[in-house]
Amino acid sequence: MTGNATLYDVARAAGVSLATASRSLNGSARKVNEEYRQRVLAAARELGYTPNVSAQAVARGSSATVALLVSDITDPYFSAIAAGVIRAADDEGLNVTMAVTERDADRELELVRLLRGQRPRVLVLAGSRFTDGTGDAALVAELDSFAATGGRVVLISRHSFSFDTVAIDNTGGAGALAASLAGLGYRGFAILAGPANLVTAQDRAAAFTAALPVPPVAVVHGAFSRDAGYAGMLELIDGGLDGIDLVFAVNDVMAIGALAALRDRGIEAPGRVAVAGYDDISTARDVSPALTTVRVDLESAGAAAVGLALGSLEGPVSIPAEVILRASTPGR
Repeated sequence: MTGNATLYDVARAAGVSLATASRSLNGSARKVNEEYRQRVLAAARELGYTPNVSAQAVARGSSATVALLVSDITDPYFSAIAAGVIRAADDEGLNVTMAVTERDADRELELVRLLRGQRPRVLVLAGSRFTDGTGDAALVAELDSFAATGGRVVLISRHSFSFDTVAIDNTGGAGALAASLAGLGYRGFAILAGPANLVTAQDRAAAFTAALPVPPVAVVHGAFSRDAGYAGMLELIDGGLDGIDLVFAVNDVMAIGALAALRDRGIEAPGRVAVAGYDDISTARDVSPALTTVRVDLESAGAAAVGLALGSLEGPVSIPAEVILRASTPGR
């Protein structure tokens, strides 16, 4: 018999109880006599039996899985974080399951509940919170329950929950960028500030504004996306760009959308309007003009989250930010 063997078949062929066969194959913490275990393994090989992954998770209390929740997998920011999580998990012999929250608090909560049912060893939540705290209490309760059963929770970028966190230096990076741009002679600033109630967007816009020598001429809110950056730049253009010589977008995909809008309207960038972003995603240096931004090692952030969860790193962990000046902001 091969291919369709059951655990009962293995137990019978090995001459052991069903419970002993299960413990031998499914990674139970309960010790099994070595002779019996070898008989079970030999029988499983002969019969072509494949252990049930769900049964393994039940036996061990967890699976060899890292569950990663991101806001938007099409955003290179989260793709880079995911690459770091996958690399570090692979080094530890763990698999990664990924789900997308779409920045929806209710969806995020349901996904955490669903993933908990799969008994992952680690839950990594990447992405900012909303300032109104929507769904926070229910989410924290769910994560606390997961941790109480031996699971590990690590957050990336979030700084309002009492779990291990990989912090991104949004405040220091945005402030340093503003100072650098002011040092290049720019004085008329506009900000494509992202969603008004998203903590990451709010932190970056506020820190950038605080470090400017003069208040920004305009602040435009919108989604954290390329299309919102494009639409926000059109809004500024249609307003006449009076007094604006530099536009800061709170992430790179918005900045790339802003450059596209300037190009489509025939406005020279950076000759008439300079543009800067944040994150240094992989395409930031390849657009024309190459984008000034703030570099954050997002792959290292993802890898650090796994390290925190498995105990190879001790917290707190903060990923530094570095201003990268490129052709999109040559100076005045």
